[in-house]
Amino acid sequence: MKYGVVAFPSKKLQDLANSYRKRYDPHYSLITPHMTLKGVFEASDTEIEVLSNSIRNVVQRHKPFTLHATGVSSFAPTTNAIYFKVDKTEALINLHEDLHKESLGLKAEHTFVPHITIAQKMSSGEHDDIYAQLKMAGLNHDETIDRLHLLYQLEDGYWTVYETFRLTGAEN
Repeated sequence: MKYGVVAFPSKKLQDLANSYRKRYDPHYSLITPHMTLKGVFEASDTEIEVLSNSIRNVVQRHKPFTLHATGVSSFAPTTNAIYFKVDKTEALINLHEDLHKESLGLKAEHTFVPHITIAQKMSSGEHDDIYAQLKMAGLNHDETIDRLHLLYQLEDGYWTVYETFRLTGAEN
C-alpha cells in the first residue's frame, strides 16, 4: 500500500489553496491541501506498524512549528506545478531530516522544498498564463502546525488519514 507523511494547514489556508486547486489541479478531489514531509512510499501492514512507531518517536522530539506561506512559485521547467511557498525554517528542515533517517527508510527523492501545491499537470502555455496571474496575488500567512498525518492511498486513488501524531517534543 502507498503511504506518505503530511502536515495539513488550517481551514483558512486550505480554502485559499482549494480556490485555485479546483480549477488547476486534477488531484483536487483526491487529497486535501497539504505540505508533504515524507513523500509517497510503499509499505506492508507489518512494515507500517514499525514505521508508525518510528514517526511517533520523531514527533516526540519536535515542537509544533510555524508554517509561513509567502507567495507563489513554480517547479517549472522540471514540472508545470505551481505552489504556495512555505519558508524553509530550521525546525522544518530538522523534522524532514528526522523523517528520513534509517529507521524510517527511504531517502528523500527530491530536495526538500516546503510547499502546498495549488496547480499541476498543465501544458506549458497554460502554466505560464496561470503562473503570471497567481504570482501577482499576494500571500503572507502564518500559522502553527502541531500535528503530522500518516496517510494511505485507497484503491480509488483517494488519500485518507491512517494515523495522526502530535508534535510534542523539545527540539525546534
